[in-house]
Amino acid sequence: MALFRLGPSHDHSAFVRGDGVFLRPADMADFSEWSRLREHSRNFLTPWEPVWPSDDLTRAAFRRRIRRHAEEMARDEALPLLIFRARDKALVGGLTIGQIRRGVAQAGTIGYWVGVDYAGQGYMSRALRAAVAHSFASLRLHRVEAACLPTNVASIRVLESAGFKREGLARSYLRINGRWQDHLLFAVLENDPPLPPRLRARSDVGGERA
Repeated sequence: MALFRLGPSHDHSAFVRGDGVFLRPADMADFSEWSRLREHSRNFLTPWEPVWPSDDLTRAAFRRRIRRHAEEMARDEALPLLIFRARDKALVGGLTIGQIRRGVAQAGTIGYWVGVDYAGQGYMSRALRAAVAHSFASLRLHRVEAACLPTNVASIRVLESAGFKREGLARSYLRINGRWQDHLLFAVLENDPPLPPRLRARSDVGGERA
């Protein structure tokens, strides 16, 4: 079970601490809380995610998900994480540093979601900033990318709070909620200047949808 929690290295390289939150890979003990949060947040998340498979919230599907995540971590392809509130270890969402490219790129792509009851409280902003710092310090990435729907104003705010810069528009980029949709493209570089503390604090009062 420790393999699924911390990845093949069996150390703390997959454990990420942030301001009032922490992130780690899922294990089977998380299934009940994860499935409840996802089901409770279904209507809230549906406009921003791919269509869920019919068995997505079953224990068998969650077990397959964990196995796939362990394989991705072992191959240095992705780091899928759950987000927990530090004070009571409540599950608030999920975040994946995925599509990791080495060689001349040294880049990855971040995607995330937050439960409906935890949106607008700053948890995703803090988790994203921690994940970006981890991407540069521990994963040794040079560039972290993200994409979101142009209508997802809350997610744009979250990305900008973590230092992401808007780089353009990709037409018909991802199949979200059953149809191909345009996405805004964002990225942050390891040598970008840090955000002023006032801007970081202000970002935590906004809502988050992604």
